[in-house]
Amino acid sequence: MSEQSPVSAAPAGDFVLPFDIAKAGVRGRLVRLDTASTQALDAHILPEAAARVAGEALAMAALLGSALKLDGRLTVQTKGSGPLDLVTADYYGAAAPAGADDETRPRGVRGYARLDGERFASLEAKDFGALAGEGALAITIEPQRGGQTYQGIVPLSGEGLAASAETYFAQSEQLPTVIRLAAAPLFVAGEKTPRWRAAGLMLQMTPEASKTPARNEDDWNRLSILARTVEDLELVDTGLAAEKVLWRLFHEDEVRVQPAEPVAFRCDCDTARIVTVLKSYAPEERAGLADPDGIIRARCEFCGTTHEIGPEALV
Repeated sequence: MSEQSPVSAAPAGDFVLPFDIAKAGVRGRLVRLDTASTQALDAHILPEAAARVAGEALAMAALLGSALKLDGRLTVQTKGSGPLDLVTADYYGAAAPAGADDETRPRGVRGYARLDGERFASLEAKDFGALAGEGALAITIEPQRGGQTYQGIVPLSGEGLAASAETYFAQSEQLPTVIRLAAAPLFVAGEKTPRWRAAGLMLQMTPEASKTPARNEDDWNRLSILARTVEDLELVDTGLAAEKVLWRLFHEDEVRVQPAEPVAFRCDCDTARIVTVLKSYAPEERAGLADPDGIIRARCEFCGTTHEIGPEALV
């Protein structure tokens, strides 16, 4: 790969770009979200510090889920004792809903974060450790067809989501891994809320190379140091080609990119599924959920859609 003539030109945003450094036994992915992250974070407006964490969670879900070639869902979730006590990001693989006749839906992400406003306002420092507090990071993998649901849980690191995920790979996968995450608002004149960009870089030793760590240790140590030098602005800047970012980092190591994989905002909330759940309630319990006009309104926290269910649907 050369800076002047990249092998595969990725779009400006909303993609995952796989790459590898074959001679070192290393693979990686670079994700950059633009419209997808903006849609996800517009559904539930958060203060900037909390929105950054939610944006980073979206990028991490895309990094991990796309690396698995998943046809189902991967969920990144944090639960902590701080005011930002819950953050959830889902990555959906490109697959049609089971039994559906419609076309395959695109790869996509969605996210939600819960923040206690009063506790947040009282914080002096608003770094990740203060926002999330003590808690755990859970990574859940749910294949759509075949396979079993898997969940790995590690303690939250006060240094952030990336550090927590690196611990997950060290303990659960036993693969040396470096993850860098970034999220930033873009303020546009005339728009009330910022557009959010989120991005990430993952570098990982391949399972084959990890079996002979002594031979590959020097290469890994050098490449992992280089990966950690990437700046937040380089990751989120849609005006900077992803290939150029990789060239700046690894141009001495024959980095090879593969075709970019598009990522969109995607929420699989469904009125029919909500109706099925409501039918499991006793009639008197459902009555307490309805508005004065008899309609039950359920708002999806991920996309902001309000699902309206009338009495006739629950017969």
